[in-house]
Amino acid sequence: MSALSIRLNDDEKKIINAYAKFYNKTITQVVKEAILEKIENEFDLNELNKAIEEYEKNPVSYSSDEVWKMLGI
Repeated sequence: MSALSIRLNDDEKKIINAYAKFYNKTITQVVKEAILEKIENEFDLNELNKAIEEYEKNPVSYSSDEVWKMLGI
């Protein structure tokens, strides 16, 4: 396992400490969860934008019933 060092001003440290204490988490847990959540959100947004772009090129959609019928289910 590796370590990561970040610099925080006093206000940022107070906010993170208060949040961690309120949710009974360590500062490490709070920071790690926040970073990974940010990455996941950006990935999801990128995938959404790709799906919208694809739909705009070919605006065809199917209901769930139509999909089941197409699959013979």
